[in-house]
Amino acid sequence: MAETHDNVGRFALMRAIPRRVSWLDLAVLSFLGLCAYGVARLAGEWRAPLREAVVIDQSLRSLPLYTFFSLCRGLAAFALSFFFTLVYGYVAARVRLADRVLLPLLDILQSIPVLGFMPGVVLAMAALFPHSNAGLELAAILMIFTGQVWNMTFSFYHSLRAIPPELMEAASIYRFGWWRRFTRIELPYSTVGLVWNGMMSMAGGWFFLTINEAFRLGDRDFRLPGVGAYMSVAIDSGNGKAQFAAVVAMIVMIVVVDQLFWRPLVAWSEKFKFEDVGGGEPASSWVLDLLRRSELFRGFGRWLAGLFKRAPKPAMRASAPASARKTSPGFFVVAGVLGIACVWGTLRLVELLSHLHASAWRDIATASGLTLVRTSAAVVLGSIWTIPAGIYIGTHPKASRLLQPIVQIAASFPAPMLFPVVLAGLAALRVSLGFGSIALMVLGTQWYILFNVIAGAMSIPHDLVEAAQIFRYGRPQRWRLLMLPGVFPTLVTGWVTAAGGAWNASIVAEYVHEGSHVLKTHGLGALISTAAEQGDLPLLAAGVLAMAGLVVLVNRLFWKQLYTLAERKYSLGR
Repeated sequence: MAETHDNVGRFALMRAIPRRVSWLDLAVLSFLGLCAYGVARLAGEWRAPLREAVVIDQSLRSLPLYTFFSLCRGLAAFALSFFFTLVYGYVAARVRLADRVLLPLLDILQSIPVLGFMPGVVLAMAALFPHSNAGLELAAILMIFTGQVWNMTFSFYHSLRAIPPELMEAASIYRFGWWRRFTRIELPYSTVGLVWNGMMSMAGGWFFLTINEAFRLGDRDFRLPGVGAYMSVAIDSGNGKAQFAAVVAMIVMIVVVDQLFWRPLVAWSEKFKFEDVGGGEPASSWVLDLLRRSELFRGFGRWLAGLFKRAPKPAMRASAPASARKTSPGFFVVAGVLGIACVWGTLRLVELLSHLHASAWRDIATASGLTLVRTSAAVVLGSIWTIPAGIYIGTHPKASRLLQPIVQIAASFPAPMLFPVVLAGLAALRVSLGFGSIALMVLGTQWYILFNVIAGAMSIPHDLVEAAQIFRYGRPQRWRLLMLPGVFPTLVTGWVTAAGGAWNASIVAEYVHEGSHVLKTHGLGALISTAAEQGDLPLLAAGVLAMAGLVVLVNRLFWKQLYTLAERKYSLGR
């Protein structure tokens, strides 16, 4: 049997080799060669000796290489986020009792701000790699990962829960094993949401780029060459020319990634829309059209398809409903390990928090209430325009082709890079940072809502749209009876992730570096940023704990009720 598999693999590989090479194949090979050269340069940075406060060259000639380094870190973090999403989301949705542990844990993890993860991760990675820069590089990738992964995982989990029962019954009738069910039903059904939330997740990873690549803990300065560090140094030194150049570099990078990666994925993902009647003008991508004409690309696709066909399929005769399946023994092992780790971590945390006085806890409680009001206001203000805009973009392919690159640029651009401009406008209007921080939060959180609404609108079956036209629904009726109910499940996901993003954004919105000056307002985000900058670990731990507890409490008491309503009443598969 092994020899048969090897023969099939060799045959698939021979089919993947093109018989003739065209200019398209040469272009693809040249692009891959250019990427390989860039990765080799980045590998040199990883092997470099460990150094703190690396000198960032502010000349324009260094900016392209810095931008490429940041892009590689973002793509590596995205690959890690995608793998985590598939495993974590699948186990939470399909293993009995797992969601009772994994969903609250996901709530806690997505509520911890980047500064809560960063000190421990950076110091641990630097200790693991004391003689090379690999530790700091891995730490930066993991920090970007924490800004990307939660949105994708929530989306994938709720897509799996929203699969129409008749599709799962068909999988049982045809005796699909878990692998065939996953590749033929579950992953295709989730593709549209994954693509659009992947775009948003990539954008979320850039939000804290200036912190991830130029992190300071007390008097220690951990800095990596990248466009984020370039912008951070330019802001600190008041170099307006370098700030403008970094903005242009980010825009160019986002446009290139959109055209070469996201736009082809959006066009490709449309074939996975589940609807009985096709309609509307499909999305298109000039890159995807060219790749489909490339023999090298088609050969790679055939080889990849062969690998999927030869993938091992565990002995599982039929797919039982989720409620009837037994809990995997491995789940209990993992839960036990996590439980032991939680007990150990709790004991260490209690020891750390014992150094705080009662006055510090009162200050934390007041700051938490203020930031809760600001984050709630940011979600409401962000929803006002993103819901109608997302529905319009998702239901009009022509508008999607025109506006998607613009939205992608706006969403992917690190909002903290725009803070100096926004702060200048707020100062001209005489708006204090207490209110102005809400506007700064909206800059980063509104996109979570927009991208989820777009994904939900694109998933509305065209036959329902045609039925609304046949029954002569006016615009108010169409929005009330079709559009808003159709996007509601993904909208709730957008609200949850936007709220978590607003809490994370508070650490830079309530505590803003403006050159050599610091602007701050009373709030939990400012408290956490101050503690990180001063190296006050007990106060930092208490602030992070308060933020995580508040987010989980709101999710359990409010957002979970909306999720239940979305699944029971507004899911298109029910």
